[in-house]
Amino acid sequence: MPAIKVENISKHFKVPQRKVETLKERIFTCWQKSHYRKLKALDDVSFEVQKGEFFGIVGRNGSGKSTLLKILAGIYQPQKGRIFVRGKLSPFLELGVGFNPELTARENIYLNGVVLGLSTKEINKRFDDIVDFAELRKFLDQKLKNFSSGMQVRLAFSVAIQVQAEILLIDEVLAVGDASFQSKCFDVFRKLKKEGKTIIFVSHDLRSIEEFCDRVMLLNEGKVLALGAPTEVINVYQELNKA
Repeated sequence: MPAIKVENISKHFKVPQRKVETLKERIFTCWQKSHYRKLKALDDVSFEVQKGEFFGIVGRNGSGKSTLLKILAGIYQPQKGRIFVRGKLSPFLELGVGFNPELTARENIYLNGVVLGLSTKEINKRFDDIVDFAELRKFLDQKLKNFSSGMQVRLAFSVAIQVQAEILLIDEVLAVGDASFQSKCFDVFRKLKKEGKTIIFVSHDLRSIEEFCDRVMLLNEGKVLALGAPTEVINVYQELNKA
């Protein structure tokens, strides 16, 4: 049985047709009926991910990739369709959710760990591993607001990989990390793949997609344009980008 089964998922958002920018405009338009246009993020999307599969998703910006992952994570609800998930799922979508910029890195490790479902005892046990992986030991007692975006991602990813889950959703979380840290993260991906974890990986880095993924799905304007072997789908994607 598949770890994830998606059947005919559709999702749309309402986008205001007219942008109200001033107080005067707001006053004179408050009695008028609001007009929206429907933005279809996903349109009748279906696919399966097998247990232990490293499944890649590619597509242009705005193709529906992140929306799909947020639906799988339960952040969004689809207007149509069904999803079946078998196993504990951990989303690596917006690393650092739950961080408090006014707290130190040390305090945020505990705060974020609890948000991700770790107990204080588990965090205590893994604290040194988290700090060493993030390479931020000398910054432990600095407030997070003084960290660069790259440092925050390193800390957040280092906490997130401590969560024990059968299914992981990874959405371009390493874009702001430096090359050395990205290399360490890719070593984690290799380890997770070897352990038989089920992983859905969204990325614009086609080399990573080709290296790690067993199969790849191409989304375009909310629809599945191609699904199959990495090399074949990447070729379709590259041809699409030339158009």
